Amino acid sequence: QVQLAESGGGLVQAGGSLSISCAASGRTFRTYAMAWFRQAPGLEREFVAAVSDSGGSTYYTDSVKGRFTISRDNAKNTVYLQMNSLKPEDTAVYYCAAAFTPASTIGTRTTKAVDAWGQGTLVTVSS
Repeated sequence: QVQLAESGGGLVQAGGSLSISCAASGRTFRTYAMAWFRQAPGLEREFVAAVSDSGGSTYYTDSVKGRFTISRDNAKNTVYLQMNSLKPEDTAVYYCAAAFTPASTIGTRTTKAVDAWGQGTLVTVSS
C-alpha cells in the first residue's frame, strides 16, 4: 500500500498563495488517483480536488474552482496543490489521499473512496 507524507503548510494572509505537496512511497503511485481533502475544526473532512492516475484529468469542489490547481509528477511520486487567492475559510488541515478508483468518483464518494491517507498539513489563512 502506498504511504503518503504532506509538506508545505503554513500561515498566509488572505489573498495570498501557498503550495503544498505530498510525497508517496512505493512503485504503485502511478496506479492511484490522488486527491486532497481538508478538515476545519469542528467540521467533517471534505473533498477539495482530485487528479487521475495519468494526471490528465482533474476535478474540484466548487468553492476552490479557479483558485486551486492539483497536479502530479509520477516520476517524482508527488502530488501538488497550488492554492491562490486564499480566503480565511480555506483554513484547515489538508490531507493527501490515494484512491484505487476513478478520480471522477472521489468527489461523490468522498472519504469512502480513499485507500490511504497522509498525516495532514495545517494551512492557516489570516484575514
